[in-house]
Parts: sequence; C-alpha cells; structure tokens
Amino acid sequence: MRNLADAIENFIIGELLRDQEDALLVQRNELAERLSCAPSQISYVLSTRFTPERGFLVESRRGSGGFVRIVRMEPKAVHETQKEPTASQLVEHLQEQKLVTAREGALLQYMLHIIDADEKKKKAVLQQAMGLLNSHGRR
Repeated sequence: MRNLADAIENFIIGELLRDQEDALLVQRNELAERLSCAPSQISYVLSTRFTPERGFLVESRRGSGGFVRIVRMEPKAVHETQKEPTASQLVEHLQEQKLVTAREGALLQYMLHIIDADEKKKKAVLQQAMGLLNSHGRR
C-alpha cells in the first residue's frame, strides 16, 4: 500500500496535469474529505513536497472562504519544447499566475539583469526570493 503522503501528492499532480494548467485552486477541507484524511495531512504534503526547490509555489488563505493555490513555477510551454526556461521567463510566468505584482516582477527582472551570474545561479536566487515571499505570508 502506498504512503498517504504519496497518494496526496499524486492526486494533486494528477489534477494539475489533467487540467493542463499551471495552477490548481482547492479547498483544504474538501480535498481532505475527498482523500479521507485530515486537513493537517494535506498541509504537511503541501509544505514538504510542493516547495520552490521542486518547482512549486503554494499560496494559502485560511478562514471560511479559505483555499490553497498550487502553482507550477515552470510554464507548461517549457514541457512542450523540453527547453529549460530562463530566469526571466520564470518571472513572467509568476506574473501571469498573479503570484507577483507587476511592480514585484519588474524588480525581480531588474535584479536578474544586474546580477553577475549564470542562468543556474539566477534561478537559485529567484527560487530563494520566492521562498522568502511565500514563507512571510506575502503570497
């Protein structure tokens, strides 16, 4: 039998692929009910398996109309061409998904422009910046 965390992760990834979208909006309680588990187990999977290092950002809003939005940081067009996106393309994708404002996107683009590093390092810096935004409850 599969681990519950694996089952939750596979379900979420399956939903992202099924809709062929870069974002999935779910309510934690409804998802927990559908998968017959506790909402805290959903939270655990989101915080450990859907991280910026793995190419995902998670936005969570609590309360009566609360939701969880899971966004794939790598645009789906990249999957079609199998070409790795540039750091600049990732910022554009984050703006399209409304994870950063136009102002934040412009600041990130400027930062990437002035940084003296290769694409791999720029992506690492971008992931770290997005992780900080996410961990501070900004997004």
